[in-house]
Amino acid sequence: MDEKKRIAIIGCGGMGGGHAIAIGSGTGNAVYNADSSRERGMKIFDTSANTDISTRLELAGIYDINPDRMRWASEKGFALYDSYESMLQDQSVDIILIATPNHLHKDMAIAAMKAGKHVLCEKPVMMNSRELEEVIEVSRETGKLFYPRQNRRWDRDYRIVKKIYEEKLVGNVFRIESRVQGSRGIPGDWRKEREFGGGMMLDWGVHLLDRLLFMIPDKVETVNCRLSYVLKEEVDDGFTMFLTFAGGLSALVEVGTCNFISLPLWYVGGDRGSAVIDNWKCEGKMVQLSSWEDKDTLPIMAGAGLTKTMAPRDQKSLITLPLPDVVYDDNELYSNVVDAVNGVAEPCVTAEQALRVMRLMEAAIRSSEEGKTVRVDG
Repeated sequence: MDEKKRIAIIGCGGMGGGHAIAIGSGTGNAVYNADSSRERGMKIFDTSANTDISTRLELAGIYDINPDRMRWASEKGFALYDSYESMLQDQSVDIILIATPNHLHKDMAIAAMKAGKHVLCEKPVMMNSRELEEVIEVSRETGKLFYPRQNRRWDRDYRIVKKIYEEKLVGNVFRIESRVQGSRGIPGDWRKEREFGGGMMLDWGVHLLDRLLFMIPDKVETVNCRLSYVLKEEVDDGFTMFLTFAGGLSALVEVGTCNFISLPLWYVGGDRGSAVIDNWKCEGKMVQLSSWEDKDTLPIMAGAGLTKTMAPRDQKSLITLPLPDVVYDDNELYSNVVDAVNGVAEPCVTAEQALRVMRLMEAAIRSSEEGKTVRVDG
């Protein structure tokens, strides 16, 4: 039941190369830069809880249409296929990992499942919800797993926020802000092109929304979104989105590529405290309220006038704490794919979850185009 599986990778650019190193080394932690002269391992946190994925997955081989990428893979000692067709014909391959530009995902996923392979697909899994519905139907017809690689559910910053939310460490959460901001514009490759599925909504929005929907059980009621085109490209270079949930919680989701001073990754507001995570190193803090009693508040001078409402709290009523610790296996996704293929576990990430995210992104794009708040069914 714990049978090891063989996986082949189609597409060996930045993401595909990273997968090859991660699976080939068994660590799951290597990050590959598309410039073949530069590679770097990224281990900011303790990884002692991580699974050695070499016990679960074996890299069968790689194919890419770019000769330079094939040469890089060969130099790394990875086996090569001479075409996608030959990869699909390899009876020893159990899983196809799709790491090509977005517009190729649908046809490749369908071909793989019809060839008897399970599919692990990079995000966004499809260009739109209609394509994903087609793929889900083929998955049902063939009995093959289609697994969206929403790997940022295993980001440490998100795991901390999820713990704060679920354990009510700042009370009942009524507001969440989730953002990523950079200052380098859109990457200088196909992500600038509409026909290939470029733009920041599909590149980063899919991650931020997936994490919120996975964490918050309530349905989304409304979305108001504005896509940005600061760089005058044909696809969005960022967006600002406001979501309301049925339970009363609201969320601000932002992605920017022209932010030379970045705001915090996360801000969490609860009725008994607040928390902030400044960056991917998870620097930040949590403040808990010890008492609402504050009878002796005096007004302060705020700008040109006085305010009592916004006067800072006496530190006696607040407890400042470090962010909570979290321990988890950030290689769980790879292991879960194998368990799901072997039939011993349910997928951590499902195609239906990805479909919900895709439909929410489409509602956000419609909100931006129409310039109004859009109601969401779920």
